[in-house]
Amino acid sequence: MTDVDVQLTHRYLAACAIAREAGRLIRLRFEQRGDALTLKFKGPQDYLTETDAEVERLIAARLAESFPDDDFFGEEGGGSFGRDVWIVDPIDGTADFARGVPYFCVSIAFVRDGRTEVGVLYDPMHDELFAAQRGGGATLNGASLKVSPITDIREAVVELGWSSRVPFEGYAAVHARLHALGAGVKRRGSGALGIANVAMGRQDAYCELHINAWDAAAAVLLVEEAGGWASDFLTPECLQHGNRVIVCTPALREQLERAMDL
Repeated sequence: MTDVDVQLTHRYLAACAIAREAGRLIRLRFEQRGDALTLKFKGPQDYLTETDAEVERLIAARLAESFPDDDFFGEEGGGSFGRDVWIVDPIDGTADFARGVPYFCVSIAFVRDGRTEVGVLYDPMHDELFAAQRGGGATLNGASLKVSPITDIREAVVELGWSSRVPFEGYAAVHARLHALGAGVKRRGSGALGIANVAMGRQDAYCELHINAWDAAAAVLLVEEAGGWASDFLTPECLQHGNRVIVCTPALREQLERAMDL
C-alpha cells in the first residue's frame, strides 16, 4: 500500500467515524425537537435549523483535529477550496428533519484535485452508513453494494430531484419525458439519499437539473463504486455553483441523457 493509499484510507475511516458521531447528534436533536425548534429559510423551500449549524461545527472541528492541512467547505458556513478539501452537508433533507419526517442524512466527501476520493453518508434514523473509497467499492454497514440489473426503462424507478434554482417548467418537461418513456417517477426530500439508493439498487436512477456539490459529491462516488454510471458532475464550477446530475444503472444512460436534454 502506497503512502497515498494510507492517507486516503485514514480519511475514509475518519469520515465514517465522524459521520456516525454527527448522526448521533442529529438524531438527539430530532427526538428533542418541538415547539422550540427554530426555523429559518435561506430561500423558497430552503430550510435552515440551528441543528444544521451545530452539526457542521462538530464535523469541521473533528476534521481539523485529524487533518489540519485540509480545506473545509460546508453548506452552512462556507469555507475554502484547495487541493485537498472536505465538502460537507450536515443535514441533507433539512425540510424533512424540521417537519418530523425521518428521511435525512449527513454527507461527507473528501475531494483531491477535483475528484472525490472518499464519500460517506449516514442516515441516523435507520442506522445506515453508506461508504466508498475510490477503487475500493461501496458498502452499506460493511456489506458490498451493487446497482440494480434493470435494463428496460419501462421497469425502472427514477427519482427526479427538484431545485428552486431551475424554472419549474424545466422540471416538468423532464418529468413528462420520463413518463413518456414509461419510467416510474418519484421525488423525496434528500438528494444524497436518493443517489445512495441507486447505489444499493433500491431505485434505478436519480436525476436533477441542479444539485449542489455538498449534496451529491459523496453519493455520486457510491454509485460509481457500486457499478453504476454517473454524469460528469464534479466540474470546477460545480464545487461552488452546483451542476446537473444523472446516476443510474449503465443500461439506462442514453435514455436518461435524452430525457435530461444532455
